[in-house]
Amino acid sequence: MQVILETERLNLRQFELQDAEFIISLLNSPGWLKYIGDRNVKTIEEAEQYLLKGPLNSFKVNGYGLAMVELKDSKLPIGMCGLIRREYLQLPDIGFAFLPEYIGKGYGFEIAKATLDYALQQLNFSGVFAITLAENTNSIKLIERIGLKFVKNIIVPDDNEELMLFST
Repeated sequence: MQVILETERLNLRQFELQDAEFIISLLNSPGWLKYIGDRNVKTIEEAEQYLLKGPLNSFKVNGYGLAMVELKDSKLPIGMCGLIRREYLQLPDIGFAFLPEYIGKGYGFEIAKATLDYALQQLNFSGVFAITLAENTNSIKLIERIGLKFVKNIIVPDDNEELMLFST
């Protein structure tokens, strides 16, 4: 288990295939389905493929990616946070998602701010983006709270979905 960073209450660590059950819960939570979309991950095998092709591959290829957010004391998984390399963006973007029962407790701000600082100070990124749907007001508040500013609306290629783009 490779811990990427620690905060007062949280660890951010790389995903492992054993996290497949958690991935099923997170990717099928109401907020994920509403704001990110159905990834059709319903079985352990599908969750393992999601991890292999997504977060684990990103760390292999880019040296960073989405990672598990867990409570430091109990190691209980509560969400994911990390940096994503998208072909249609010039800079990596920060992403985050949490199980419903852990939203509104300050965990999102704590780990997203630490992840942003890590990207700028440890990985020496020149900047970081964030993208979200205009109706995802909780994400917008968090993105702005960690210091990113709205730049413009963008259309995702091959998707035609309009997203708000924020930048450092």
